[in-house]
Formats: sequence, structure tokens, C-alpha cells
Amino acid sequence: MKGEFTVIIEKDSEGYLVASVPELPGCHTQATTFDQLNERIKEAIELCILEDEGEIDRNQFVGIQRIAV
Repeated sequence: MKGEFTVIIEKDSEGYLVASVPELPGCHTQATTFDQLNERIKEAIELCILEDEGEIDRNQFVGIQRIAV
């Protein structure tokens, strides 16, 4: 499965950048720079696709919402 994927990027409490792919549950990585993060998330996506070849139940990313409580 090739194509485009949505990547969510957050910064954790220790300052690491954390990327996750909502369409591929369990597909995530971390790095200290955006360049490094982009390389690593591409590798993670490729690995997730290879591991689950033929069995991927790709979720559809709908959006992000910010809620005040």
C-alpha cells in the first residue's frame, strides 16, 4: 500500500518530537529534529505496511479538534 498518510507531530515532556500515523495504529516514532523525524516516520510507515501486508485495516483520518474544558 503506497500513498499519502497523515502524520501527527507532538513534543513530549522531554523535548522529543513524536510522530504517529492515525491511519496505521501502532505506527509511531520519535526524534530530536524535524529532518530526523521525517526520515524515521517514513521508515516506520514502510515497516508497518510490510508487517501487515494484506491485513491492513487502514483507518480514515477525520481531523483534529481542540476542546476547552
